[in-house]
Amino acid sequence: MLCCGKAVMFIMGSLINWRTSALIGVIPCVLQLIGLFFILESPRWLAKTNETKEFEAALRRLRGEHADISQEATDIRLYTEYIEQIPDEGLLNLFQKRYAYPLIVGAGLMMFQQFGGLNGFSYYASFIFESAGFPSTVGSIGVAVLQIFMAIIGVLFIDKSGRRPLLLMSAGGSCLGCVITGLSFFLQDFHARKDLTATLVIIGVLVFLLSFELGMGGIPWIIVSEIFPLNIRGSGGSMVNLINWTSSWVVSYTFTFLFEWNSAGTFFILAFMGAVGTVFIGKLVPETKGRTLEELQTY
Repeated sequence: MLCCGKAVMFIMGSLINWRTSALIGVIPCVLQLIGLFFILESPRWLAKTNETKEFEAALRRLRGEHADISQEATDIRLYTEYIEQIPDEGLLNLFQKRYAYPLIVGAGLMMFQQFGGLNGFSYYASFIFESAGFPSTVGSIGVAVLQIFMAIIGVLFIDKSGRRPLLLMSAGGSCLGCVITGLSFFLQDFHARKDLTATLVIIGVLVFLLSFELGMGGIPWIIVSEIFPLNIRGSGGSMVNLINWTSSWVVSYTFTFLFEWNSAGTFFILAFMGAVGTVFIGKLVPETKGRTLEELQTY
């Protein structure tokens, strides 16, 4: 759904001016605000606040009217009782040694999601296409449509192949996309044929964005929601969200300055970050497929 939203705005942004598209953006904001009134409270939160009836009702509604929730409800209650015994020290609680691993994994995934170049490609796609001599409208619409297909593949395989394999393929593919795009501008500096550099840049941008949507686009958010224990889930989630958007701002703000300094070098720097991110995933990110939240916390 993240991908679909981005794809719609890619297409609209190619056909209408930015002021109109910004005003249209009010519509989903209003719909989201209305939708918030119909969202269930988290069963684990209700268990934590000892709202037993509401806890069971929410869990039953989420699992289905005729589902057997007794075992899951018991596991959640036992784990919640265990968590309640741990002293709550607010935000400082997040920086205890026992939580170092989930915090490093969550923060690392969010940083590499952004420093791999996402917003450079997303926000400046038209600028990149034009700089390489490729029609920006054609490129932006083509990228938008193909991204949806790649995201669908990710959805179909996430619970079959697991999180880690998709993340590794996604991060590696994004790195390759940066290398190809950087190579296009490197050849342009040596006055290579215009059709060659234009072809390479569309291939590079497509490889990056399609690879990104396969895993790095959505899976980090899933893993972050799974790895933090209940007692620090709020502060942990807020912390990695802050890291994500701070990293996003850094990439968005510096991209044009870097591009003016050295267009090819910009993408090679992003490729390096993508390569480091791939190693990080391979070494540290756990597989969370098929495990309950309680099983993950025990791990």
